[in-house]
Amino acid sequence: MYAYVAVCPFTGHVDALILPCVDADAMSIFLEEIAIEHAEERVVVIMDRAGWHRANSLRIPENITITWLPSYSPELNPVEHIWEHIREKWFPNRIFNSLDEVVDQLEKALKWLMASPDYVRSMTCFAWMLN
Repeated sequence: MYAYVAVCPFTGHVDALILPCVDADAMSIFLEEIAIEHAEERVVVIMDRAGWHRANSLRIPENITITWLPSYSPELNPVEHIWEHIREKWFPNRIFNSLDEVVDQLEKALKWLMASPDYVRSMTCFAWMLN
């Protein structure tokens, strides 16, 4: 299972899906969900250069523009702070009895973040974005 997450650093809004694989088809599903959620908006998605982000088969909805991060620069990606938070706060030194328990915990973490836009904004909206 894989978590796909997009965050708006300015509002703290989080879009997330948990999907069974990580590939261009799954990424296309996630982008389509973002496009539907923000149908009246123009969305810029900042992505790293993972293979499934750059695949020729990736389907990019019309209201989404992709902007690429420079190679080897995860510190510039606001969503990396989401992963750090989830690892540190929701999965510290825990043993799970099943993958279902891991997914349940991940769902709790993502739902909490989705309901906490001020917190998300505080950890993803970098000063350089505001200038």
